[in-house]
Amino acid sequence: MTLIMRKYAILWDMDGVLADSTRLHYLSWVNTFEKRGIEITYEMFTHTFGRNNRAVLTDILGRPPAEEELEEIAAEKENWFRENIPGNMDLLPGVLDWLKRFQAWGFAQAVASSAPQENIEIQVDSLKIRSFFGGLVSAANLPGKPDPAVFLEAARRLGAKPADCVVMEDAPAGVEGAKNGGMKCIAVLTTQKASALHGADLIVDRLTDLTENQMRKLLGLNAPA
Repeated sequence: MTLIMRKYAILWDMDGVLADSTRLHYLSWVNTFEKRGIEITYEMFTHTFGRNNRAVLTDILGRPPAEEELEEIAAEKENWFRENIPGNMDLLPGVLDWLKRFQAWGFAQAVASSAPQENIEIQVDSLKIRSFFGGLVSAANLPGKPDPAVFLEAARRLGAKPADCVVMEDAPAGVEGAKNGGMKCIAVLTTQKASALHGADLIVDRLTDLTENQMRKLLGLNAPA
């Protein structure tokens, strides 16, 4: 691929985009809320997917959690999740091919996720993909998506302008956050229907369906000579 001298960056959401972790996250919330007499359905879970723990608890509890309550519930949920990662998580289809392709094209890459930093670290190591990334950025202590803070921080760490960033997302809040940050967005239909992700510049069923021509067109690049 022939590139002009601009620093393009790919900002990856983790869960539902890089990692096939949706079921594991759902079970971690079921386990955590069940002990507190709260039932969480899969529909409730998908509505909150892609948001940080504070936002999830606010939605499920119907009120903002107290700080101690947030810390206790989030720690329990995340500990269960991390303990169950080994043997229960894989890369989603097409991810490894595109990580390698973007690397070969000279694109900078970062993870920009709502997950806690420790989760991101464990997941990239478990999936053996750490070497592809110039940054691993968590929104756990930033304004949550759809605020663009996590994407803007990832772009800053990579030294890329927002207009030269493409965000890979699967959640409505993430798509909205990318556009709020002045970035392009590709959405994959791993956790949501296309109608929920209509704000994305491009929607694909899976990354195996994404083509080089689509990427070139999205970035305004010429075809290889």
